[in-house]
Amino acid sequence: MTTTTGSLRVDDADLHYELRGHGPLVVLVGAPMDARAFEPLADLLATDHTVLTTDPRGINRSRVDDRERDSTPELRADDLHRLIRHVDAGPAAVLGSSGGAVSALALVQAHPEVVRTAIAHEPPLNELLEDRAELRVKTDEIIAIHRTGDPVAAFRKFLEVADIVLPDEVVEQMLGGERPAQDVADDEYQHNRMLRPTTRWLPDLDALRGSPTRVLVGLGEDSTGQLCERTSRALAAALGTGPTPFPGGHIGFAEDPVAFEPRLRAVLGG
Repeated sequence: MTTTTGSLRVDDADLHYELRGHGPLVVLVGAPMDARAFEPLADLLATDHTVLTTDPRGINRSRVDDRERDSTPELRADDLHRLIRHVDAGPAAVLGSSGGAVSALALVQAHPEVVRTAIAHEPPLNELLEDRAELRVKTDEIIAIHRTGDPVAAFRKFLEVADIVLPDEVVEQMLGGERPAQDVADDEYQHNRMLRPTTRWLPDLDALRGSPTRVLVGLGEDSTGQLCERTSRALAAALGTGPTPFPGGHIGFAEDPVAFEPRLRAVLGG
């Protein structure tokens, strides 16, 4: 599969993006996950779709002018709008996962004309939950721990808050020891500039309910009991719908793209 890479200059950033295939446009986006997490799924879809992936602003190859400026859902939505216009293949079906799901919802609110279907897969919309105040405190604790220079402890706290269980050896393998400088920089940007504005974003529910865009809330079948199951169900209930199930857990698209791809096709076709 041929992949075309490019960089789009916006007001305050250079956005790295990748294009594959030909056909109706599908955008796959995460936050803080970059384009690499979507490569296997993008290759599967590109047999009959144009697939756009990108590194969100401030992460990996998408460089920002000011790393002290927060990466808000509104800014990331504007980036997606500009990218979709730039590749000139829309309107798009957008699969946003985690923080990317929040970006996708903000995109629908601001620019529904460029999105025909938006799938918000497990958006961490903590403000929709009754224990939102407690979750704000816990999020601040994650950030504070990370700022002490202990990314392993910060990630363990993140997993605790997210109600995700991973073996200690997996956590150590992911974050322990010497890490590439870019991974460290991305981790710092995520904690300092992305985590708080993403989890504290409150969607305009009236705008989403009244949008001409088809808005679906994706939920992993293996995410039972996790924080993002609660946020996803809360959003779906607020929109007057039910969650749309997908294989796997919070990052099922990356863990098993072969299982995820036919389900995504079925949902887009529906």
